[in-house]
Amino acid sequence: MQKLSERHALGKRLQTETTGEVLFDKFSRGRYSTDASIYQVEPVGVFVPRTEGDVSIAIDIARDAGVPILARGGGTSQCGQTVGQALVIDNSKYLNGVVSFDKDAMTVTVQPGIVLDHLNAWLKPHGLWFPVDVSTAAQCTIGGMTGNNSCGSRSLHYGNMVHNVLSIEAWLSDGTQALFTDMTAMLQSAPQRVRKLADKVAAIAYREKEEIAARFPKVMRRVGGYNLDVFHPQSERPYTSDGSVNLAHLLVGSEGTLAYSRSITLRLAPLPRAKALGIVNFNSFHKAMDSAQHIVKLGPVAVELVDRTMIELARGNPAFRPTIEKALIGAPDAILLVEFAGEDKAEQVRKLKSLVDLMSDLGLPGSVVEMADDKEQKELWEVRKAGLNIMMSLKGDGKPVSFIEDCAVPLEHLAEYTDCLTEVFAKHGTRGTWYAHASVGTLHVRPILDMRRDGGAKMRAIAEEAAFFVRKYKGAFSGEHGDGLVRSEWVDWQFGERLMGAYREVKDAFDPAGLMNPGKIVRATKMDDASLYRFKPGYAPIQLETALDWSSWNVQNDPVTEETSAPGTGGDPAGGFAKAIEMCNNNGHCRKFDAGTMCPSYRVTKDEKHLTRGRANTLRLAVSGQLGPDAFTSEEMHATLDLCVSCKGCKRDCPTGVDMAKMKAEFLYHYRKKNGLRVKDKLIAYMPRYAKWASRLAPLFNLRDTLPGAAALSEKLLGFSAQRRLPQWRSDTFLASARPSANTANLREVVLFADTFNNYFESENARAALRVLEAAGYQVHIAAAKDEARPLCCGRTYLSAGLVDEARQEARRTIEALLPFVERGVPVIGLEPSCLLTMRDEFLAYGLGKAAEKLAANALLFEEFLAREAKAGELKLKLKALPQKTALLHGHCHQKAFDAVKPVQVVLGLIPDLEVKLIETSCCGMAGSFGYEASHYEVSMKMAELSLLPAVRAAAPDTVIVADGTSCRHQIADGANREALHVARLLEKALDASVVRDA
Repeated sequence: MQKLSERHALGKRLQTETTGEVLFDKFSRGRYSTDASIYQVEPVGVFVPRTEGDVSIAIDIARDAGVPILARGGGTSQCGQTVGQALVIDNSKYLNGVVSFDKDAMTVTVQPGIVLDHLNAWLKPHGLWFPVDVSTAAQCTIGGMTGNNSCGSRSLHYGNMVHNVLSIEAWLSDGTQALFTDMTAMLQSAPQRVRKLADKVAAIAYREKEEIAARFPKVMRRVGGYNLDVFHPQSERPYTSDGSVNLAHLLVGSEGTLAYSRSITLRLAPLPRAKALGIVNFNSFHKAMDSAQHIVKLGPVAVELVDRTMIELARGNPAFRPTIEKALIGAPDAILLVEFAGEDKAEQVRKLKSLVDLMSDLGLPGSVVEMADDKEQKELWEVRKAGLNIMMSLKGDGKPVSFIEDCAVPLEHLAEYTDCLTEVFAKHGTRGTWYAHASVGTLHVRPILDMRRDGGAKMRAIAEEAAFFVRKYKGAFSGEHGDGLVRSEWVDWQFGERLMGAYREVKDAFDPAGLMNPGKIVRATKMDDASLYRFKPGYAPIQLETALDWSSWNVQNDPVTEETSAPGTGGDPAGGFAKAIEMCNNNGHCRKFDAGTMCPSYRVTKDEKHLTRGRANTLRLAVSGQLGPDAFTSEEMHATLDLCVSCKGCKRDCPTGVDMAKMKAEFLYHYRKKNGLRVKDKLIAYMPRYAKWASRLAPLFNLRDTLPGAAALSEKLLGFSAQRRLPQWRSDTFLASARPSANTANLREVVLFADTFNNYFESENARAALRVLEAAGYQVHIAAAKDEARPLCCGRTYLSAGLVDEARQEARRTIEALLPFVERGVPVIGLEPSCLLTMRDEFLAYGLGKAAEKLAANALLFEEFLAREAKAGELKLKLKALPQKTALLHGHCHQKAFDAVKPVQVVLGLIPDLEVKLIETSCCGMAGSFGYEASHYEVSMKMAELSLLPAVRAAAPDTVIVADGTSCRHQIADGANREALHVARLLEKALDASVVRDA
């Protein structure tokens, strides 16, 4: 460990001599101490370069200080390649561009920090893509893929990373810069240091020619060690088409231990114009494995496995359930996804028919689901891509652990190999979860182990027995995810001491000072060195009396049956809060950019600190005492969570179910107990308490936005941005004038819940909803508190300030008032997503028992209720066409989290001749009070400018904008100067005048 003074000196030089971001504080180092592996190693510091020049200077500074360097992209390594006691240099924030592009030659040169999906989105208009399509494509970087020699689902057709990299421009640890490419061309212009290096490596390879031929696995999926066989190719797929030697291929898979990539030139492929997918259902896992060798003879692009465990976990995830069920016939033990791709759709469909015929010949007629629709195929592949992370959603201390998952064997031995491993797992009291690349003999398998207790010993024993079978079937121990901390010690076992010596020579020739990501591939630590684990010996969360109920996470699991113990029995001193945080396995799915809500603040800042993963890591380190005794309620922890907008995007999008909105509420509860509330926070939190009086004095309260200087004063004194117009109080509130429907025995009943916002600020929405419901023939009750002291409230304003006790009190009032209706099965209908959906979410975490569960089961958004009635054929609503023919819809974050955007589309679709277009957006950026705060204004607007505001501005003047969220509508008004309507108002406008009753 570096001395504090030395670390300070290193950070000082980086701050003085570069333009990059220098993150040497303990919280930042903690956030970069983990990747998606089981390991945790605190770095010396973190450096985020803005320019390539920054990287060059940082390498020089680190070399002068004798500090190792570790290049990092998405931090998604499952083997521990991207953690170490080094200066971590994060390329992903700034060094992520396209350097050059040649469409005719089908090549592109990129910086190492570019994300694969970003690159393919950039290439798509040109009809090209980079086809090494790994499951982490939404977050992994090309630099990381190059260092890892990544492979992907379609490597059967396109090959590994090494087959698709043409050249690498890189720095060596001594500062030398060179282009590593075709060796003959390279030696003509390379610096003398690099020419000598190339000659040295070639001499080593020629000296060990016979050993290379004897020891290198012949399977294509071999990514362990160094690619010394570039001089004497051993893979079933050649490195180059003409047999030439490309020294870039030696760097591919070297995990940053030889050089630091500046730019990488890639070979591209035409985008397939047509695809067809066959999903083969098997009642026997063994039969699925045995069938793979026959299926590949049909020439598919990919053959991917999804096992029973993953099928059931996908069924349990609301985001994936509808998709996976389309692929199933009955209750299969495994399915194989078989993709055909090419230029002609009809040809791919014919190939699909040949798959059906083949399975009949193999004794499995009627086992194939044929999927020709492109959208359905894409959705199913997304489930398959999320497979690893879905598996990690298992609650309890036992988790599927990655350490033998990359073993690759020849396809004809695949079924036998999986049977043998299954027996090994059973011997050690566990079972494996299987998925991935059946087409190339690489099956990712993760036995469930408890790394807090006996997992390390079992990991060692299982690895040794698995190695026996890998050797028996002439396979590779490392077949896709690389060596890192978990497999580097097995390089010696795979290649033998003589080649291990050769690898050390290669490492020393490139990096004589040993500064490039040390401890990986050569001179490695043991895989079971407990001092490197994330859950080190003695790991324990702090004692914590939680405000919310986390008991469902406080469980243990059975590694064979995967059944969990009763809630509250998991032994978590933090009552399950720590175990909920620990569900984050660092997969980095929250870094994705192209779909869903998660994570809006990261999309703006690109800082690990503002990532769901970064927040979860910081919470875990704080709650386990690794950041100091008071870290959990510190200002640093508050700053980490400050830009979390509680959008609940992670609740839906995170494959392991990390709910950062709920975690933030728990944190704020403890933080407020220690630090109290600011005036601004009190004004927001206690709004439901004083709203009745504010509405009576509406003209006075609304002066802030009309009186010169008042807005600026409110920013100075209270922190409300002067650039925002605040919501306008109404004296004509909905509850003051609304009356329930006449009591008619023939009408079905509903309860309309008017929240604080739609009562006091936008009462026209509640009135519209009442009119629409009555027009549809429902008897509408108006939700009212029994004490009648003030209207009912969901408590969300209190919750957002960490006042959980007050929020719980509001929930009790609401449940007490609504329970008589709920007991009769009367639906409770709300308008504001963030309010109504609190009844289905947070109300269940307050410890309010069965009554809260009953309300949650009967609480529906206005559009959910109407869509449900329409589906059942019960909706009697006469609607006429509107003057506007197009509606542009923005979904509220909580609607997205609860899959409640589709009902809005369904309901709008009831209006004749109205075309509904959905804006693909993340959070609007307002997020309740978040966007009104001066400290958040800039971030708020950047969130809105990502997609929402440009789409609204681009809409034709006669397009109607629909947004059900109060804050969303205000953001659209502020940022685009367009009015957005709640769906209830649009339906009201479309009502047939003959059925409208004056409310």
